[in-house]
Amino acid sequence: MSKSRNRRPTIIDVAERAGVSKSTAARALTGSSNITEETREKVVKAAAAVGYERNHLAVGMRSGRSGMLGLVIPDITNPFWADVARGAQDRAAKSGVSLLVFSSDWDPEAETQHLRALRQARVDGAIINPVADNFDDLDRFGLPFVFIGSSAERFADVSSVGSDIAQAVRLGLDHLVSKGHPAPSLILGPKSRLARARFLRAVHEHCVERDIDPAILAVEDGEYTVEGGRVAMRRLLERPHVGHVSVFAANDMMALGAMMAVREAGLDCPRDVSILGFDGIPSGEFAWPGLTTVAKPGRDIGERAVEGLFDEIEHKPEHRRIFMPCRLIERGSLADLSAQNPNACRGQGGSDHGCQGQATDRYCLCEWERSRAWIGIRCGRGND
Repeated sequence: MSKSRNRRPTIIDVAERAGVSKSTAARALTGSSNITEETREKVVKAAAAVGYERNHLAVGMRSGRSGMLGLVIPDITNPFWADVARGAQDRAAKSGVSLLVFSSDWDPEAETQHLRALRQARVDGAIINPVADNFDDLDRFGLPFVFIGSSAERFADVSSVGSDIAQAVRLGLDHLVSKGHPAPSLILGPKSRLARARFLRAVHEHCVERDIDPAILAVEDGEYTVEGGRVAMRRLLERPHVGHVSVFAANDMMALGAMMAVREAGLDCPRDVSILGFDGIPSGEFAWPGLTTVAKPGRDIGERAVEGLFDEIEHKPEHRRIFMPCRLIERGSLADLSAQNPNACRGQGGSDHGCQGQATDRYCLCEWERSRAWIGIRCGRGND
């Protein structure tokens, strides 16, 4: 056998099969205008027959472009980030560009290694969800880049794309209020993550507008995983509570873990515990009951990030932060308590006291709210 089956086909093999010169074959495959359509078609068929693929690295060395982009996301196993990657890949493919995807696993060191690998691969640019608290070496990236995710807020001079967290949290809280849950417990991510701070900021603003003391809300932290939500929910259920428990989780995986903990405790969702998620991953639709959630536009974020990166590569960026709106998906994980009698008021001990604004406790726990915590609506201010 004259040719090894493991040898990569070359342009010479294509030229020989098509019966043209090497230069003619090369011009035909690069879209040169001085090649007849008949010759081009013959060369293309020959390339397919021998399994020839262009050496993008060599082409990139000549053109200054590799035709590849990089994407570094924190957790490829989270369906939300997979959706972001899919959106980025689809948009890149429309422009004939390939996408290299890395998962940092929320590890700054792994993130640094991935960025180094992308530079070594000579990608044209990268989309990054920054895990590290700071990037002192932004100017040393050596390639165009766009940030995605909540952490991008730290870098005002960097083009970025992300969900409108303030709008999303308000949307979720307004829906909880409409269902009779004005003061839900919160399951949030680690304190080190900026996303947690942004979520809490939006909750605080919402509470202040409704004359609710944010300090009364029960809060548990955990990892952004199913197990993280499961453990956090167990801790919430161990706390003293009266009546119905409502929970707003910082992502859907945590919310699904919380639903598991509710079942393990012998309770029912939504009869005993109402749960609202955040992200809009497909798994929520197949849970039982279906998970009501605030859906972030993951695929759209990926697409817009690639478009922004193309602008960076072409040296025409606007360096602006793009906030994309979220939407509510209502399923079955929230009980509707809005029809409960708003005039029945219970004190800390759980008995009717008919305070009429004279309760000694700072806050009333109204039966219609059936909250697990002091809800912060003061007696004598319209909701006794």
